[in-house]
Amino acid sequence: MTQDELKKAVGWAALDYITPGTIVGVGTGSTAAHFIDALGSIKHQIEGAVSSSDASTAKLKSLGIPVFDLNNVDRLAVYVDGADEINPQMQMIKGGGAALTREKIVAAVADKFICIADASKQVPVLGKFPLPVEVIPMARSYVARELVKLGGLPEYRQSVVTDNGNVILDVHNLSIVDPYALERAINALPGVVTVGLFAARAADVALIGGPDGVRTISK
Repeated sequence: MTQDELKKAVGWAALDYITPGTIVGVGTGSTAAHFIDALGSIKHQIEGAVSSSDASTAKLKSLGIPVFDLNNVDRLAVYVDGADEINPQMQMIKGGGAALTREKIVAAVADKFICIADASKQVPVLGKFPLPVEVIPMARSYVARELVKLGGLPEYRQSVVTDNGNVILDVHNLSIVDPYALERAINALPGVVTVGLFAARAADVALIGGPDGVRTISK
């Protein structure tokens, strides 16, 4: 199976976690896009969705799925999204698609986080994938200097503006042995909106697509 076929397999497998009559939290990216396609096949069974990005919102609406403002939703039963990396503790790096802040907000409201990914995203230690940090534009240089002190090599993601109007620093050269501590340290820097470490809010279930099909990992 190609990588895209693996992404499609886990996207459709996530339908097993959707309860009829509920509002579904939906992530961003190529794997999440397959889940949105799958969700379209049961759109009359759900109330609608809360989206983590403008791109996902547009795709949901194009399929006729109602999109709710998170401010009008008390809770979500599930949030389904991909990951750039996931470790054995179900902690993740996310933000390759620059939607990390909204993804983290929607994940915080959900009772259960379902991570959908192909097997290439599984790693023993996070950090080979550059760690995205969303930063208020005026703080970009300051935050970059502070990230160097933490052992990283930050790179400004050129020509990218997030849906929130901010910029992204991608931090290379990290071996993240304590994701929770690093998440707290980076989030504490003035000017940081959020870091793409999902350690405090890790996944509850991971659906991993490989050559033998979809494997389920849960806490």
